[in-house]
Amino acid sequence: MKGVIEDITSKAITNEYFRQVLETGKNTQVVIMSIPANSEIGSETHNENDQVLFLVEGEGKVVLDGQEKPFRKDDLVLVNAGVEHNFITVGSTPMKIITTYSPPHHPEGTIHKTKEEAEVAHY
Repeated sequence: MKGVIEDITSKAITNEYFRQVLETGKNTQVVIMSIPANSEIGSETHNENDQVLFLVEGEGKVVLDGQEKPFRKDDLVLVNAGVEHNFITVGSTPMKIITTYSPPHHPEGTIHKTKEEAEVAHY
C-alpha cells in the first residue's frame, strides 16, 4: 500500500515537541506541533508553501495578514503562500496542531524540541 494511515490526532495530543515532521511526500508534508501556554509560533511567511493548520487541543488566536481571529479546537486555517501569519496560545493549555505544507517545507524527519531550536535552524 502506498501512503500512510494512522491516528494522527492522538499523536498530536501527546506530542511535546515544538515541531515534529511525521511524513513527507512528493508534494505534501505532515507535521505536528505543540505550542506552550503563553507562547506563539512567531510571525512568518512561506513564499513557496501553502499551509493548513488544524487545532486538536488548546485555544489560541491566529493573525493572518494583520487580521486577528480566534483559533479554537477543531478549527482549520488555510494560509496561502506569501501570507504573513502567526498562531498565539491563549490560556494555560498548549495548542496541539496538525499542519501540512504543500510542497514540503522542512527537511524530512525534522524535530525541533523547542521554538528556540526551530529559530536556530531558521524554521
